[in-house]
Amino acid sequence: MSEHLQKEIEGLKKRTLSLSTLVEENVSRAVRAFSEKNGKLAQRVIDMDLVIDTLEIEVEEECLKILALHQPVAVDLRFIVAVLKMNADFERIGDLAVNIAERAVALLRLPATDLAMQVDEIIEKVLAMLKNSLDSLVNLDEDLARAVCAADDDVDEFYRNMYDKVKQKILESPTNEIIDDMLQLLSIARHLERIADHATNIAEDVIYMIEGVIYRHQFKGKDEGGLKKSNSPETA
Repeated sequence: MSEHLQKEIEGLKKRTLSLSTLVEENVSRAVRAFSEKNGKLAQRVIDMDLVIDTLEIEVEEECLKILALHQPVAVDLRFIVAVLKMNADFERIGDLAVNIAERAVALLRLPATDLAMQVDEIIEKVLAMLKNSLDSLVNLDEDLARAVCAADDDVDEFYRNMYDKVKQKILESPTNEIIDDMLQLLSIARHLERIADHATNIAEDVIYMIEGVIYRHQFKGKDEGGLKKSNSPETA
């Protein structure tokens, strides 16, 4: 029974890594579609989402099957619980990639602006966070996972600044076209910030797999009373 369990866990690992690879590739396509103003690439991102959703369901069903048939304990149970949680993050990151692709199509006419270039700058950091969170999963690298968690503050700060700059731009030029473009741009920044949050969740779950301790939310800024601070302004 133990040998059969280990074989199924290995199969689950392969499916999880396949899903993570597809998600990472689709995020990369989405941000390229925005940066390069490539409508065809944006459509490819949207089309790939069904593949990601299908694999996400398969991973969840496999986790539930292993839990029901083998009732794993200790390290094996921790692994399956972590995969179930990561699986939800993978699916959400996939949805956010689609959202970015859709906004990229809406912004095809947008000329090069300082704000758009600033979004390009944060893209690199978000992609690095996502890659490092997945690498920490593949290699069970706790130090790399912790580095991902620490990097999230920079992305949160970027989004706060972008929110203020977009608001100022709209106040300076309150035309319908400017308002629409700026809100679409802010939406992309928000989706990038959320991808960074999900990458952080994955990294925290890697730490849980390794240590057996729940670290979620412990890397966020806290006030003197130990309460979590608000990370960023909310948008509709």
